[in-house]
This record gives sequence, C-alpha cells and structure tokens, in this order.
Amino acid sequence: MIYEFSGIDGFISKGGKHQRYFTGFGVMARLGFVVSEFNRDITYQMELLGKEHAQFLGAEVADVIYVPGVFDMPIAVKRLLGREEIDAVVAIGCVIQGETAHDEIVAQHAARKLMDLSLEFDKPVTLGITGPRMSRPDAHRRVDYAKRAVEAAVKLLMRLGRD
Repeated sequence: MIYEFSGIDGFISKGGKHQRYFTGFGVMARLGFVVSEFNRDITYQMELLGKEHAQFLGAEVADVIYVPGVFDMPIAVKRLLGREEIDAVVAIGCVIQGETAHDEIVAQHAARKLMDLSLEFDKPVTLGITGPRMSRPDAHRRVDYAKRAVEAAVKLLMRLGRD
C-alpha cells in the first residue's frame, strides 16, 4: 500500500481515503520525547512546537524525559525504546557552536548512537537536534526542526507497517 502525506493538513491518504496517523489496532501513535535542558530557552520552544504538531497529527506524546544535554540523550532514548507502549522517540536538542569543535563532536556522536538505538530496538528515533556549526540566532530560526522530527516519526511508523 502506498501512503501519501499532506504536510498542509496533517492527513495521509491510504487508498485515496484521508485519515489521521494511527498505529496498530486503531491506536494513535505514542511518542516519547527526550529533551535537552542545555540551551533551554530554545529547546523549550522546540518542545512546545513538537507537542503541538504531534497533537495536530493525531499522535500522543506519552512521556517526556529531560536530560542535561544532547550528549546525554542516548541512555534516556534507550529507556523509552524499551517500553512497549512507546512506538517512536523524538530527540529534541540544540547544539550551538563554541570556541572549539566540541559542538561537532557532540552532534555527530549523539546522532550516530541514536541511529544505532533505532536499529537495535526496531523503532523510529528521529532527530530534532539542531546544529552543529550554528549560532544562537540560527538556533532560534530552526526551532521548527522539532516539528519535522515529530512528522518523521509518525511517517516512519506508517511506512514501516505499524498502521
């Protein structure tokens, strides 16, 4: 079955019929959020946008775990992935450029470990992490990446046959 997504209205088309996003047995997609507290002024906006978009898409944010920073996300993501009631995890964070290449190392290693966890648990983990090589004004302009990560999680659930 081919699914068509309409980002404008948040609906998918399955066999020409529009419906909200749902997972197996008619239950809405249950998402876990892992949110970085570092750069909280930015990640707070991202978290709110992500939750609003999940609701718009008909998905439920079943749990939120806050971690000190992006580097600390993998253990919290692993905890959520191990829960049967969580269908997918959205990682929300912001890595701003500093004086060294630290931002690149943090972002690359976190992204790689999150991908590994997704494959290990056979559940989507999506990247709502902005950076590296990003200034604070750039970060404020990219808060909508959280919405993109929520949308990616729901799309993956649909396309991987959990509908």
